[in-house]
Amino acid sequence: MRARLASLGIASFGLLTAAAAPCANRDALRQIVLEQCVAHWLQQHTPAPCERVFLAGPQQQSSGYAVLADRKGGAHFLLIPTRAISGIESPALLEPGTPNYFSAAWQARDRIAAALGRPVPRSAVGLAVNPLHARSQDQLHIHIECLSPDVAQAINRAAERISSTWSPVTIRGSSYSAVQILGEDLDDANPFRILSDRMPQSNRVMADFTLVIAGMQFNTGPGFILLAGTGPAGELLLDSTCAIARI
Repeated sequence: MRARLASLGIASFGLLTAAAAPCANRDALRQIVLEQCVAHWLQQHTPAPCERVFLAGPQQQSSGYAVLADRKGGAHFLLIPTRAISGIESPALLEPGTPNYFSAAWQARDRIAAALGRPVPRSAVGLAVNPLHARSQDQLHIHIECLSPDVAQAINRAAERISSTWSPVTIRGSSYSAVQILGEDLDDANPFRILSDRMPQSNRVMADFTLVIAGMQFNTGPGFILLAGTGPAGELLLDSTCAIARI
């Protein structure tokens, strides 16, 4: 049965190989998660082809999520809601009771270590959501990878002047607004809500933004730096080879 489910996963994952093409199936992620991962979880208690499925209850698909290995391979995973949410622009992300998907994505970073076969420090891990203008799928998905080494260096250089209010940061020639988040996890800090409540550019809307979370170990304790920008996709600041963990 597991072999058959795995083959189904490989076949369905082929839906994503043409994700960049104009006529690609922009609902492929939603279909894989809802029609396969969740269905298999409810029927056989296996998440295949996903790595993990979490549901608040047997029928609570509206408050669950799945973790799926990205088709491009490497230490690259996606956190995907088990309800239909188009992306960063969806009002559903700000509704009371909606799970903190970034918090769940941070908790799923153990998949990076499992893929690499070695521990990965929090300061090497990055999460990203792409803006509407730079995504190929219309189902919210949070990228879980390592930070690219040069990106981590740029963030570390700027860290001392980043506080709880937005500060300008330039990374790879693109402008971002950065804010510091303190804490071991993101349970009490929802990046979507932080962006909505403190939009760094008042003439912009949520759909314009990409969000990147960088794990940090400050002198005062663990935390994060949140980057918000309206330029390239945040995913481009991440690295599925996790080269930073070898430095």
